[in-house]
Parts: sequence; structure tokens; C-alpha cells
Amino acid sequence: MSLLDGISGPRDLDALTPEQLEQLATEIRSFLVENVARTGGHLGPNLGVVELTIALHRVFDSPRDPIIFDTGHQSYVHKLLTGRQDFSALRARGGLAGYPQRSESEHDVVESSHASSSLSWADGVSRAFGRTGRGDRHVVAVVGDGALTGGMTWEALNNITDDNDRNLVIVVNDNGRSYAPTIGGMARHLNRVRTAEAYRDLSQRSSRMAGRFGAVGRALYRGVRGGTHGFLSRLTNNSSLYSNLDIKYLGPIDGHDLSALVETLELAKSYGAPVLVHTITEKGRGYQPALDDEADQFHAVGRIDPATGGALGASSPGWTDVFADELVRIGEQQPDVIAMTAAMLRPTGLAPFAERFPERVYDVGIAEQHAVASAAGLAYGGLHPVVALYSTFVNRAFDQVLMDVALHRAGVTFVLDRSGVTGPDGPSHHGMWDLALLHIVPRIRLAAPRDEARLREELREAVAVDDAPTVVRFPKGSVAEDIPAVERLEDGVDVLARGDVEDVLIVGIGPFASLALEVAARLRAQGIGATVVDPRWVVPVPASIVELSARHRLVITLEDGIRVGGIGTRVRQVLREAGVDTAVDELGLPDEFLDHASREQILEDAGLTPAKIAQDVVAQVLGTRVPVARPEDSRGLPAVTGPVGRLHAPGR
Repeated sequence: MSLLDGISGPRDLDALTPEQLEQLATEIRSFLVENVARTGGHLGPNLGVVELTIALHRVFDSPRDPIIFDTGHQSYVHKLLTGRQDFSALRARGGLAGYPQRSESEHDVVESSHASSSLSWADGVSRAFGRTGRGDRHVVAVVGDGALTGGMTWEALNNITDDNDRNLVIVVNDNGRSYAPTIGGMARHLNRVRTAEAYRDLSQRSSRMAGRFGAVGRALYRGVRGGTHGFLSRLTNNSSLYSNLDIKYLGPIDGHDLSALVETLELAKSYGAPVLVHTITEKGRGYQPALDDEADQFHAVGRIDPATGGALGASSPGWTDVFADELVRIGEQQPDVIAMTAAMLRPTGLAPFAERFPERVYDVGIAEQHAVASAAGLAYGGLHPVVALYSTFVNRAFDQVLMDVALHRAGVTFVLDRSGVTGPDGPSHHGMWDLALLHIVPRIRLAAPRDEARLREELREAVAVDDAPTVVRFPKGSVAEDIPAVERLEDGVDVLARGDVEDVLIVGIGPFASLALEVAARLRAQGIGATVVDPRWVVPVPASIVELSARHRLVITLEDGIRVGGIGTRVRQVLREAGVDTAVDELGLPDEFLDHASREQILEDAGLTPAKIAQDVVAQVLGTRVPVARPEDSRGLPAVTGPVGRLHAPGR
């Protein structure tokens, strides 16, 4: 039996010798490569924290001493050491989450995968322990060097160092990368620490010399090595960044040297005040394909061949690829267009633009608030910034969108990738709030393309606006097949289908245009006429939507965002203000945190399938109950049966 098979909880580590801990680390790396290759997931970050996570659980007593992971995508090793070794359905429905999840284990504390919040959590938990008679417990925060580019970490440090009477250990997992290489002044400082030859040589000589004197010598070495203002740190200026914050600094430590990690963490544990332990790790450690990947060292992978690291399965062009290509074309024609992102140059599709126009791209690190406010300044200076973010991360900068961009009529375009349901990454990664959040911003214009042609078209329209914020949002995954319009109305609304009778108007937003067409086909099979439109620009609500609504008995809005306060609600309000009394049914995602599962499973749970929607629409149009089902029509469409849907009249 392998050592890993014998680990059911952290205290099983206590019985292992140092040599066995090294063997365990090797087994864990093999396990990760083999299992994540089958399911996909965050491989590189977890390969880099194997020894660090073993050392943390060897020294601290989780869950009594809570371990808080910043972002949490590096928690796979933590899951293995806390009794969760079934990775067969990782990130799939019913399987382990890709991030810490309280419902899985008492060892998991923070579920959110948004970066830079761990130190604030640790500050709060440690203060609570002190006030509730549990001050002997330790709180450990594991934060990456990339997360240190986020302002929240420095706000937290400022407060942590204001109260030194608590057991709080901050472990900086420094691999020189966030998603890609970390940028900015913080990154340059840490890079100097990592590469300082004087420190490295003196540290190695000191370690060898101390080892000759046995346990006493090693203890003396640990004390010298851990001193914030010691001789080695003076030579390399390691502690200068933290000395003014009045926090004890230990390091830098080789994050793959288990003995050094355990010794240093024991020293930090015994200090009795906040301590920062600086560890140097290597993302993708022990797996050559990851180390050879210069882009992101296998930060996140799909299904791969574990032997070669090559992707399995054919990949088709994605929404991000289309955006990336079109932005380069726009950049060639409009020299005022520049691009910004927050530590996600490649994931958001800006890498081709950066290669073509390296001087016109700004990666600000994990600092969305700064990115948005800075973009307002760039617009004031005569440029047109395109700020590319994941939809879920624009939540962090809502105040800046509102007060810095919109209030000042700044011509800034936000491109929101991964909007709507993203699937396996779980609650904090679904991009389901941007529509409800952003449509309330005064003067904003919000586009949701349904296919590749519309994405290219609407992106160009967005960057042409220079006196208000514009938004272009699209989902994760392969781009939808082009859906031609049967007619484009004067205000830019595309009519995708017209019914013989004007019973139902279906407003399909973005990728839900195809869903709207499927629903319309099912309604026609039941003798109900349906008109399908794609607004293209959903905010402000186009005038033709109001005119069409007035001619139909029922309006259905379909959006891949939360239905509470979403675009459907906006349409209903606009109709009421215009005196149109047509009933409106807003369909979208529930206002709940949606667990990890496939996109198809989540949409089915939300009732966003052609059969379910058509069933409810028939019930509403016909009044009380659905009549006896008719046989399938000649196209094989099933007849609509089922319970009565609810009709939401304006103002109710």
C-alpha cells in the first residue's frame, strides 16, 4: 500500500519520518498528474505546493488551526491530506469541487476563489479567536505572490500589524506567477529576493556549517535565518518591504525543502505574534510538460495525455479566440485603442494584441479596481481602453465602473469573458451577475452577441463610443454557429424568426438566441405563433422591442444571468413606462449560488431548456391547463405537455 493510501487525515502525517514525507510528496505528484489529466483542473499550481501543504498540515492542527487558501485553486493537495482522495469526478456534479468547499470537509474555510481576500479573512478569524477565549489557536493564510498585487492584501496587512497579540501566520507562496508571470514593483522586489546570489550562497554555506554542530547548530541557524533584520536579509534587502509594516519576516525558504519548511513553520508557530513566511516554489514542479509550458505552466488544463501533457479531444474556436482576433484587427485601424487586463493576459485573449502592439497593453496584476479607474484616466487622456476581464471579476470593480467611468462619461469598453454559467469552477466563477449589476449604471451600453459575426460587429460598435462605458459579454467555450437574421430593424434589433400569428415575442439575449429559436419551433408545433428577436444591444432597451411587445400577447425574455433584477426586469419596467400592458415572463438563472456541474446540467436545473420553456409558455398562452398532447409533428418535435406556467403581468 502506498503512503498516500494510508492518509485519512492530517494527523496521519505525525507518524511519518522525514524520508517518508519525501516519498509521500512524490506519490502525491504522481496522483495529481494521473487524475487531473483525466478530468482537467488546476494542475500546475498544485504541483507547486506539495511540500508546502504537507509541511503546513504537519505543523498546524487543522481544523483547530484553520488554514485559509487565497483563491483556493491550489487546494488539491490539502484535499488529499484531509481524507478526500476520490478525484474521479473532480469538478463534476457529485464530485469534489475544484476549490475549498465547506460541505466537503471541516478543514475547508473560505470557498470564494476570488484572489487577495485571504489576509482579511485571517485577520477577522484571529481577532474572533482572541475575543472568544480561543487565542491559543493559530490561523494560517496561504497567499500567492500574484495575490499580493491586489490592494486588499495591503489593507489587511495594515490592520494585521496594528494588533500583534495573536497567533497569525501568513505564508507567501512565491512562484513568480499569478496566472502568468506576476508583474509590477512587488513582483520585481520578490524576484530580486529569489535570485539574489549573495543570499543564496550565504544561506547554503550557513546551512552546511550549522549542520556540522548538530541540533544546537541547526537551531542557531534557524534563528539567524528567520531574523527579519539579520545579516543575510541586510545583504539582500529581503525584509525592506515589510519592515515598515512591523511584521516578523522569515525567509526566503525553499518551498520544496520539507525539512526547512517544517522547521521554519514551527518557528513561526512559536512566535506568538503575526509572522510572514516567504517560501519560494516552482509552479508545475516535477512534471516536465508543465515546466516546458512558458505561457502558464499548466495553470489550468482540460483533459490531457499524462505522459506528454498534450490536450485530448478536438478543440474548436472559442469566443475568446474570436475576440482576440478581432481586437488585433481593430488595433491595426484605430491607434487610440489600447488593452488592459488584471493578471489574465492569455485567458482573456489579449496575448495576440500584446504580441502585435506590446506598447499598447497594460497588465495591472490582480487589481480590477485599479484597472477600471486607470482606464477612466486613459480615456480622459485621449485613448480608448478595452478592459478584458472574466465576468465574475468585474463584480470587484463595480464602484469604479459606476463612479470613475460612467459618472465621467469615459469611453471605456469592458469585454467580459466567461459570462453566464461557466460550469465546473463553481459558485464564485459563474459570470451570472454582470447583467443585473451593470444595467443599472447610467449611460452604459451593454451588448450580448449571439455568434461570431455579432461579436466582431458589436465589438467594433463598442469601441466607437467615446462618451460612455460599453460592455460586450460572451460565454465560456466554443463559439456559437452564426445565426442569420431575417431582418434587421432600424435600431439594430435582429429579427430571427416571425410567427404566422403574433402570440409570443421571445427576446433571446446573447447565446440564448439559439434557445429562443428552439422554443419558437416547439410553439409552432402547438399552433402558437412566436417572433424571436435578438436585441444585440440589450441596454438601453431598443425602441423596437417596445413596439413589438405591444403587438404580442406575451413577452418572454431569456438571459444567462440572474433573473432577479436582470434584463427581463428592465424590459418589463420600460414597457410599463411606455404604457404597454403586455405580460412579461423573465426567464434566467435563479438568485442562488450554483454548485459546480456541467453547463447543460445547470441550465436544465434552472428550467432553461426548450421543452420546459415551451411547456410553460403554452400553459400561459392557453390560459389554464395544457390540452391533451398531440403526436409529434413531421419534424419529430415532441408535443408539449406538463403543468401550468405562471403569467407575470406588468407591475406585479
